[in-house]
Order: sequence, then structure tokens, then C-alpha cells
Amino acid sequence: MSKRDYYEVLGVPRDASTDAVKKAYRKAALQFHPDRNPDNPEAEEKFKEATEAYSVLSNADNRRKYDQFGHAAFSSGGGAGFSDFSGFEDIFGDIFGAFFGTGGAARARSGRDLRYNLEITLEEAASGIEKNIVFSRATSCGDCGGNGAAKGTSPETCKQCNGAGQVRMQQGFFAVSRTCPVCSGRGQIVVKPCSSCSGSGRVSSETELSVKIPAGIDEGQRLKLRGEGEAAPGGGMAGDLYIVISIQPHKVFVRQDSEIICEVPITYSQAVLGGDTMVPTLDGEINMKIPPGTPTGKTFRLKGKGIVDMHSGRRGDQHVRTYIHVPTNLTDRQRELLEELSGIEGTPAANDSRTFFDKVKDLFD
Repeated sequence: MSKRDYYEVLGVPRDASTDAVKKAYRKAALQFHPDRNPDNPEAEEKFKEATEAYSVLSNADNRRKYDQFGHAAFSSGGGAGFSDFSGFEDIFGDIFGAFFGTGGAARARSGRDLRYNLEITLEEAASGIEKNIVFSRATSCGDCGGNGAAKGTSPETCKQCNGAGQVRMQQGFFAVSRTCPVCSGRGQIVVKPCSSCSGSGRVSSETELSVKIPAGIDEGQRLKLRGEGEAAPGGGMAGDLYIVISIQPHKVFVRQDSEIICEVPITYSQAVLGGDTMVPTLDGEINMKIPPGTPTGKTFRLKGKGIVDMHSGRRGDQHVRTYIHVPTNLTDRQRELLEELSGIEGTPAANDSRTFFDKVKDLFD
């Protein structure tokens, strides 16, 4: 039976880059690997075929020969593409890691990562703060030192893997390692378990930590505390703790990245005549001037009164949107003055309306 074209086997064009060849091979290897297709000779054959194609096309010299002479370039060498396995280590580490969770070799088990949801105020997010948090996690057992064995005893070497934590097995053309199923990769067996931790090497405990929240942190951002997660079984590396930030809704301010927005009421007389009004900021109240003739919806910018950007270090601005406050309860004097003003003003709205329609008419004439 004649061999298929290597480019056809991997499903890539002849001008495909080395990265594209590697990506196509990884996809094929994951699909047809014998571990995922037990007792399936067809899948195993496709796995071998893809591996042979990759061994040639991933090597610049072999690929040049193949492009020039085809399969005949290696006919005398019985598949010369397999004489050089450089480049296979990384890709097979990824592939076997997907099957065995080991990256191609047994690794010490690490502790589980933990998540802690921390709610803070907008003011705390703006200025930064240090918070104490309390949570439960698995820590190393103090009685057995984390090895899981009872006092006066020690774990014994696993006879299945002879303490290696991994066993060898044949996978097509390659001999690969996988985690020992007896000792779960620890290389040791606990014969007499510790009474405090029941042989797990870990106990649950309540932990208090001080966490520094940087100024400018935003909703949903995470802080990683390395090694503050759960202890690993058998004394491996501890997991990490992720602090996930949520920010309480504010009664006055709305945040957009490093900018702050708020609305401030002004009186009719302030809008017409101008004046001063007090505006809340994250740093406290300040006095802001209202120019004469300020309409509802007019927005003013307060430079540097927003929130610091964690990346650039620049502090954003505060945007103050004004609106004219219309009172519902008037004193007799207020009503008297407004009625007097109304008489003086006449009906400018009607004049404005006619002017508007006149402008519209002009557009279509």
C-alpha cells in the first residue's frame, strides 16, 4: 500500500509554517492516540502515520528533501524522518499531559488553588487599603509533618514503581511515563496512617491573612497570593489563593475605568445667574463655579479627581453633570416671586417653537 502525502496526512498546505505543522500534528495525535482509542487498530495506524509525517515536515532538512523527492528521499533509510526526534519532546509533553495530567512525566502533586471573594467600597478601591480576611484551607498536618504516617513510623517505598512515582508504558513508537496508579505519583505508601489526618497529611484549619489592595483596582480583578492555597498531599508545593474583587455600588458616583461621574443639582437662579455649588469628590467636598446660563445636562470636568490607573499611574478625572432642581413645595414668597417672573418672561417657549419650525421649513425650501 502506497504512503499518503505527508501534507495530506496532517491536512496542511505545502507552504504551511512550522507552527501550523506542529498544531496540525498535535490535533491529530490527540484524536488518534491509542490511549483515547483502545483496541482500535485503525486509529493507532493513523497515529503512526501522523507521527511519521510530523517527523519529516517539522525538520527543515527532511522537509526540503521530501518536497524535492517525495517518499523516495527516505526509502533507503527505512524512514529517515524518525532518526531525529528533536522537537518531539515539547509537543509530546503537551500531548501526554492532556492524557495523564503530568506533562509527559510524573510531577509532584501541588495543592489546590483557592478563591476568596472580597467586597470593598469605591473609596477603598480608589485609595487602596489593607484588609484582613479569614478563610478555611487544608494545611500540612503538624503531627506527622505532612507525610501522613503515624508517629514513630514512616511511609514505605511503593513496590509498583519502586519509589519513582511513575511507571513506564509503550505508546506506539514511544515509551512514555505515567503516574503510578498505586501511590498516585508520591512514590511512597502509608502503611500506618496518622490519627490526626487519617493518612492524608493535611488538616483543615482557619487562616487569617492581611491582604494589600492596590489603589485603582477595579471590579472583577484578581490578586494572586502565591503559596497561600491548600497544602499539597505528600508535601508538594502549596496552591495559590486568588482574591477576586467586587466593588459595592455607590450612592453618588458611577465609575468608568479611571473616570468618575456624578450628578449635582443646581437651582434655577444658579443656572441663569451663575454662582457656586458644593460638589462631592472622592477626596471630600469642593466648591465649583457655575457659569451664567448653565442648562440642564451641562457637564463639567474636574481634572485629577477620578481614580488612579493601575497601569499608567495617571489619575483620571471627575465629570460633574448638572441638572436644574425643580422644587415641589414652595413657600408663599417663592410662589409670589415666580409668578412675577412668569409675567415678565411672557411666553418665550412659543416664540422659540416658531423659530424652530421656521428653521425646519428653511431646510426644505
